[in-house]
Amino acid sequence: MKRIMLFIMTNIAIMAVLSITLRLLGVDSILAENGSDLNIQALVIFSGVIGFGGSLISLLISKWMAKRMTGAVVITNPVSNMDKWLVSTVEKQAKIVGIKMPEVAIFPSAGMNAFATGASKNNALMAVSQGLLNEMSQGEIEAVVGHEMSHIANGDMVTLALIQGVVNTFVVFLSRIVGHIVDRVILKNNQGHGIGYFVTVMVAQVVLSILASTIVMYFSRKREFIADTGGADLAGHQNMINALKRLGQVEPEVLPEQMAAFGINDKGGIMALFSSHPPIEARIKALEQRAVNRA
Repeated sequence: MKRIMLFIMTNIAIMAVLSITLRLLGVDSILAENGSDLNIQALVIFSGVIGFGGSLISLLISKWMAKRMTGAVVITNPVSNMDKWLVSTVEKQAKIVGIKMPEVAIFPSAGMNAFATGASKNNALMAVSQGLLNEMSQGEIEAVVGHEMSHIANGDMVTLALIQGVVNTFVVFLSRIVGHIVDRVILKNNQGHGIGYFVTVMVAQVVLSILASTIVMYFSRKREFIADTGGADLAGHQNMINALKRLGQVEPEVLPEQMAAFGINDKGGIMALFSSHPPIEARIKALEQRAVNRA
């Protein structure tokens, strides 16, 4: 709750500063002189509601959506030895990191991946693919589980959802400011919102959303390094390194876009700027250096 309030207050402060800046630059005066009746304060509130509203709703229904999109089945009554071991491992790690036991699930995929999601660290879901259970050793699986448990314990789901809310707010706000400038100042339309406004808003929103996604993904990549160290602390550096090496030998198992940031691996190459995860090689190097420093 403290994290949510902090980000909300930060967003309000940023938007207030932006509103004041636009006034100091005379943007509102220019628009008024060209017949625009834009209310910047109302636009700030509208942008915040739209930007944060969608992000928070996505966060609140994240567990339900994850189960629907991946087919993940929660282990409610462990029967097989693997199920029992997996639930026991998650329970042990949950006690170590100081969170309530999350739901534990397995999703039907031959690829190797795992993810964590949920509205809070004490109301979370941790899922692994059947392929990961089949292909990795117990030490490697324990490290992957530790990585995901670190995401949960660090509140990364909430953090990224709120960062997304902040950038969404900026996208909504700035795209409409640009739309008004093009419509009223450049095209000299004085009869309500013309076609120039609507086209400009749509184009600006697409362009700004693409730019904004790079900001969100940057923060996501930073959180991955932290989650890797958490996995190493819970299962051992070598197990975490071995797990990453195994993942580096195969094509990443693609997760739905809404959950990719909390998987264990993601795309790289030319799309690295839009990737939620750093390159596997960089993650391994960071862990190896950390192990040396701690030796």
